[in-house]
Amino acid sequence: MPKAKVIIVMPAFNVAHVIGKTVAAIPAGSYDEIIVVDDGSSDGTAQAARDLGCWVVVHPQNTGYGGAQKTGYKEAIRRNADIAVMVHGDNQYDPSLVPAFVRKITDEGCDLVTGTRMILGDVLEKGMPLWKYVPNRFLTWLENLVFGSRITDYHNGFRAYSAKFLREVPLDLLSDKFDFDTDIIVQGTIRGCKIGEIPHPTRYRKENSQMPFSKAMVYGLTIMRTVFLFLLHKTGVYKQKVFIWNGKNDA
Repeated sequence: MPKAKVIIVMPAFNVAHVIGKTVAAIPAGSYDEIIVVDDGSSDGTAQAARDLGCWVVVHPQNTGYGGAQKTGYKEAIRRNADIAVMVHGDNQYDPSLVPAFVRKITDEGCDLVTGTRMILGDVLEKGMPLWKYVPNRFLTWLENLVFGSRITDYHNGFRAYSAKFLREVPLDLLSDKFDFDTDIIVQGTIRGCKIGEIPHPTRYRKENSQMPFSKAMVYGLTIMRTVFLFLLHKTGVYKQKVFIWNGKNDA
């Protein structure tokens, strides 16, 4: 069986100071290419990535976390990836775990894989603020209930996807903002995809980007809106194209 082509998709915004550390931590031989999507940075992120030998796509203006991912996944598919692993350019998630994410797809047949900060039980000790932890647990419970999933950390940004799954997903209909990560998991649930999880420790260091309280509040409300719209679709009150797969109501 031919070896799967693995492409790292790295959304990046003003991470010139840490992107070298991130790239260096990805195990050699675990990937074929790195695509860095510079989402309107002003600090030389694009050049720093080029100096590391990465393929760089530059957004002239910031499109958002989801917008950067969309560009990266489309480029990965164009470059014939079999698997795309999303690694944050700010080194928030441990890049050394990339092989574990890949194996979940190649060896266990998962369509998508998400990291989880909750299984190890040290999330608060490692620095997650309580004001983030409590909403995370509530929203994850609600999303599992509504979407029929069993995911322990819906709001984790360490992800891997099979190219087959990415080709099926209507990326352009998904959010350009932080709730993209939830949107794409919903796409997996309505398709009955096999979803895997990789436990990992939490990182909340000065070098890592953090969502401020104000944005976290907006994010939480956006997730609630997605849940509400899905329920409207599922009950037939208000059908929406984003939740329809192959012309069927898959809710």
